[in-house]
Amino acid sequence: MTPPSSSSAERREPLNRQRVLLAALKMADEEGLEVLSMRRLGQALGVEAMSLYKHVSNKDDLLDGITDLVVGEIEIPAKAATWKEAMRARAISAHQVLLRHRWATVMMGSRLRLGPSMLRYVDLTLGWLLEAGFSEDLAVDAWHTMDSFIYGYTLQELNLPFDQAQSDEVATGFLQNLPAEQFPHFHRVVRNIIGQGYRDNFDFGLELLLEGLEARRKNHPLSPY
Repeated sequence: MTPPSSSSAERREPLNRQRVLLAALKMADEEGLEVLSMRRLGQALGVEAMSLYKHVSNKDDLLDGITDLVVGEIEIPAKAATWKEAMRARAISAHQVLLRHRWATVMMGSRLRLGPSMLRYVDLTLGWLLEAGFSEDLAVDAWHTMDSFIYGYTLQELNLPFDQAQSDEVATGFLQNLPAEQFPHFHRVVRNIIGQGYRDNFDFGLELLLEGLEARRKNHPLSPY
C-alpha cells in the first residue's frame, strides 16, 4: 500500500485556531494583506473556506488574531536597570518586528479588539512607566508618543522609494537637480551626506524622545500608584 503523502497528511490534520492564524500570518507576510481571504486561506490549508469559520468568526477576527501574533513577538524586558532601558529595548524590538511583518504597522493602530498579546504589551509598558514615577496621565501620553514614533518611523522606512543601498546614488542624482543658488542650505546638506550611505535615524530619534520624557517625568507630580 502506498503511504499517504505528507501534503495529504497535512490536509487531514485537524484544524484549530492557532493553525489557521499561523497560515494567515504566513500568507500576509509572503503575499501581502490584500491577498488574504478566507477562500485563499482555505486553499492553503486544504479545506473549504466555510471550515475556517469554526475557528475564526469572520475576516476581522482573523486580522485581529494575526495582528496579536505579531505583537507577541515584541520583547519587553521584565527586568532592566531603568525604565529608559526597558522602553529602549521595547522600541527597538517593535521596530524590528514590524519591519519583518510589513503589513502590520497600520493594523497595530487600527484594531478595536485587543488580543492577549496586545493587552500584555500595553500593560507591561504602562507598568514600567508607572513604577518609574510617571503619573497615570503622563504614562498614557508617553506610551502613545513612543508608539507614534515607532509606527511613523517604520512606515517611512518601509515606504522609501529606493533601496537603502542606493541612497548615495539617489542623493547624487537629486543634487544635480537642486540649484545651489536657489536652495543653498538644502544643497549644502545633500552634498554633505553623499558618501555616508543610508542614515538610519531611529536610534537618534528614540534617544531624543526618551530624554524628553525623562525631563518631563522629573517635573511632573508623581503618580500615587
